[in-house]
Amino acid sequence: MIYDSILGPHEEIITARTSDHNVLNKSQDGGIVSSLLIYALENNIIDGTLVAGDSDTPWMPEPKVATTKKDILKAAGTKYTMCPNISLLKDAAHEYGLEKIGTVGTPCQVMGIRKLQTYPLGGRNVTDKIALVVGIYCMENFPYESIKTFIAETAGVSPAQVTKMDINKGKLIISHNGKEDKLPLKKTHGYEQAGCSYCLDYVSELSDFSCGSVGAKDGWSTIIKRTSKGSQLIDQAIADGVLEVTETDEGEYGVGMLRKLATNKKEKDQKRIDKKINYGINMPFEHSKNKSDVYENR
Repeated sequence: MIYDSILGPHEEIITARTSDHNVLNKSQDGGIVSSLLIYALENNIIDGTLVAGDSDTPWMPEPKVATTKKDILKAAGTKYTMCPNISLLKDAAHEYGLEKIGTVGTPCQVMGIRKLQTYPLGGRNVTDKIALVVGIYCMENFPYESIKTFIAETAGVSPAQVTKMDINKGKLIISHNGKEDKLPLKKTHGYEQAGCSYCLDYVSELSDFSCGSVGAKDGWSTIIKRTSKGSQLIDQAIADGVLEVTETDEGEYGVGMLRKLATNKKEKDQKRIDKKINYGINMPFEHSKNKSDVYENR
């Protein structure tokens, strides 16, 4: 185990993508999350998972309990507004009767899950059923009204006409009607959810494994294998041909870029936190020195 103050505890960092072209075509980048959730489901590692699914409102995600491959694929792709996946934990256990629950979340959601596991309180007879925690990289998230504004002002279309959104190389890319419009991320500052400005975690440090496109070439994902549970799942999936692996770029535009963004988030948001504390404002954040305690107590 590597205890890394920037990228969090992990066993290994690899670059991979799904070998299933059907999954790849429906996914955001390398199709890692969808493929591994399907693999975990089919191999009885989980019997269902919480996902950010579609709703009747375009690009407004809705938490879903996915119990089939079809359900998981319907939720594929990144949504850039928050989805309260954790709110369905009790439903997954009690209404759906799941004994091994998979979860997918942003860093703040992953931390919330780990805190529930450490201090169950209202989550008794639920948190012990969490079998897999998948984390995604996240710098910031946006309220739905902000997303609507970006789409209207950048692409001049309605959310219903947008087929995909992506963040890459400092731009929010909005795909629609066979074309792409790009909005510099610096123009989105001030539109993000307030809590994102005080978060110190970019790479979901407390997950079983976390992944995202940063540090990988187009169509691939960088995976951080964190726990033995996460590592075993990924290794099995590779051995069974579910994932294909390529060489990981350890340089400036590979893991170096991942490390740079994670460092920037910690430093920038720590300054904001310190400023609030200096003003006498209470800040509900987890000190980085305590993260290892939560990590070890999972």
